[in-house]
Amino acid sequence: QVQLVESGGGLVQAGGSLRLSCAASGHTFSRSAMGWFRQAPGLEREFVASVDWSASASAYADSVRGRFTISRDNAKTTVYLQMNSLKAEDTAVYYCATGSQRGSTLYYTPKLSSEYVYWGQGTQVTVSS
Repeated sequence: QVQLVESGGGLVQAGGSLRLSCAASGHTFSRSAMGWFRQAPGLEREFVASVDWSASASAYADSVRGRFTISRDNAKTTVYLQMNSLKAEDTAVYYCATGSQRGSTLYYTPKLSSEYVYWGQGTQVTVSS
């Protein structure tokens, strides 16, 4: 059974930083692309960032590029999202995801939520202005 457990969310002032973690178990983490999505109240879930299985390639939403960094540690089966220069509009529940059918393809960085099968429970990030 695949499990994804996010942590690291919280309340931070605008301009501050947070690092989210997503611990994975129950699947071949080292051969799976990983993604981060977020959902603000009243809005649809949106793509934030993704990384291929080898950490050779990553992709970012335009709204976070240059401020957020996705990384992974295959030995710890954990993916991270370093968030800097946070803005009020970054406030959302953040989810990690995995399970893409092409997840073991090098340089594959899926951006659509429909490309993922397994999701974590989410962690709340609140940025006060």
